[in-house]
Amino acid sequence: MKMIIGILLFLFPFISPAQEITVTGNVSDVVRGKLLKSKIVYRSYPTGSISGTMNDSTFTFGIFGSSKYQITAEAEGYMPRTIIVDPKEAKGNIINRNIELTSINSTIVLNHLIFELGKAVINPRSYPELDEVVAMMKENTKVVIQLEGHTDNKGNAEANLKLSQARVDAVKKYITSKGIGKDRVKTKAFGGTQPIATENTEEARALNRRVEMRVLKD
Repeated sequence: MKMIIGILLFLFPFISPAQEITVTGNVSDVVRGKLLKSKIVYRSYPTGSISGTMNDSTFTFGIFGSSKYQITAEAEGYMPRTIIVDPKEAKGNIINRNIELTSINSTIVLNHLIFELGKAVINPRSYPELDEVVAMMKENTKVVIQLEGHTDNKGNAEANLKLSQARVDAVKKYITSKGIGKDRVKTKAFGGTQPIATENTEEARALNRRVEMRVLKD
């Protein structure tokens, strides 16, 4: 086999053997920043044919080829979280991604969830973050989530409530289309009644237009 590889490299010098990429990161509390000892499971995505488990606050493992990998971290008292890493992210054959966990009684803002202005149409750039939610729920089969929709308080309150409901319904439809049971994804709409920023600026209004995820059962 080595002789064959050597001949191929001699005849086709532009071919190089697959290089190992090192994935590394840590798990921490999103508020306090302290490291959290967690159960960390990594799997090739989406097949799961390659996997490994660690119990630590940090993780390091090597990957080859072009397959993506999902990494799920679980710690007592915290919502489990899954991230997906892509070899294309590598810089100098290293991917560094940290995982921040939120306590069970809190919500996670889906920061990369983008909708068309004034509509409930999900921008495709949002899919990677939603795929991480799907992967987390497949890894933790008892988890039930609630998607909570919020808008800014500009305009008609009833219309805002309907828009926030339509948006969480759209997110639920995406998640359940990936094989997650509908009974595991609840929705609740708040319109503009629960702002997190009160300044009368576009930046504040943008913060208030959000979808949050709450774990109801783990």
